[in-house]
Amino acid sequence: MRYLPLTPEDREEMLATIGAASVDEFYADVPEAARLPGQIEGLPDHAGELEVSRHLKGLAAKNRTAAEGPFFVGCGAYRHHVPASVDHIIQRSEFLTTYTPYQPEIAQGTLQTLFEFQTQVAELTAMDVANASMYDGSTACAEAALMACRVTRRNKVVLSGGLHPHYVAATRTLCEAQGIEVVALAPEVDGELKLADHAADDVACLIGQSPNVFGTVTDLNPVSEAAHAHGALLVSAFTEIVSLAMVPPPGEMGVDIAVGEGQSIGNALNFGGPYVGLFAAREKLVRQMPGRLCGETVDAEGHRGFVLTLSTREQHIRRDRATSNICTNSGLCALAFTAHMTLLGAKGLNRLARLNHERASDLADALEAVEGVEILTPRFFNEFAFRTPVNAEALLAQLDERGILGGVRASRFLPKAGMDDVVICAATETCTEADIAAYAQAMREIL
Repeated sequence: MRYLPLTPEDREEMLATIGAASVDEFYADVPEAARLPGQIEGLPDHAGELEVSRHLKGLAAKNRTAAEGPFFVGCGAYRHHVPASVDHIIQRSEFLTTYTPYQPEIAQGTLQTLFEFQTQVAELTAMDVANASMYDGSTACAEAALMACRVTRRNKVVLSGGLHPHYVAATRTLCEAQGIEVVALAPEVDGELKLADHAADDVACLIGQSPNVFGTVTDLNPVSEAAHAHGALLVSAFTEIVSLAMVPPPGEMGVDIAVGEGQSIGNALNFGGPYVGLFAAREKLVRQMPGRLCGETVDAEGHRGFVLTLSTREQHIRRDRATSNICTNSGLCALAFTAHMTLLGAKGLNRLARLNHERASDLADALEAVEGVEILTPRFFNEFAFRTPVNAEALLAQLDERGILGGVRASRFLPKAGMDDVVICAATETCTEADIAAYAQAMREIL
């Protein structure tokens, strides 16, 4: 059956109203050669709901979920246990069906959850203020670069060799389109401190990452001092938010803007998204922050309430004063983050972080004991890089045949870096001792 909401009479009436003889007249500006005379050749005809459902299920069955065997993939997307209560909360209709609070005074529940989200992000990053979320970590990084250029009135940004390549690509795309020079340093496992050598009077900001894409944890205080000595800002990125419960957070390293990915808390992998970008800054920079900022207040009767304190995008203010054209926030993902973080609490998060580090340390010990394997990351949280005596892509393919997803080959992100034999792997609380033992045994058999 076809769904035809309009009768032929309805169509004739509509055409007569607008003065068109036929629907074909709507395409008069499209060249004849670009029009299709009929159905697209090779495209199957419509199918019934049952047939479509079966076909889609067949396609889905070709996917492998992260829970189907040992899983050590990271590089910006991490498998963590998300309590069932988180999904229950975000599927409540008042959360699931609501959208951006264009009339915030009547969306108190949404505003309160965003306010609590901001508070949690600010505390995790040890920064003064956080916004109500971005799309993801990479776009948050790009927005931070633009913000730094507005603040310093300079048009040059320098990216570390350990910044995630996706963050590099997003930042380069957004900045270069606006005439901002982007300098990306050569990829390096442990080279974040080299950013300090590139601080200069014409640089708007230095952008580093800790833990970086190779998992290396670095104290960025020396970079902060160098940047501030030249009037530049320091932006710190992270891809694993759980790490901030154990490693020094950005606010303790003199960072001006902290950006990253919050997927690890409350949000499952979902074959690639949606995720939730985190953005925090020093209070003096608050008016240059992109996106939205929710605040707490009292109404005329003295009752506690929440408001949209700052909204710097063009749909709310004059276009020429907007600091961002982000079209929405990741409200539902931010709510999942807040629900999971609330369930964990400070003690729960610290315990989760310790467990992640212990599992990663066990994995590093197990792999290092395999002949030919060299651990490259000197200081890590739950992710590290290692070199193998064989091609990394071939190695991971053989691990996959044994039911083990062993990580990500560095050459996938950095094809010209000469890292064809380097694998980046991660171990979270979801990796068991049996998983680690199976990984090490499979490595011995392959090598």
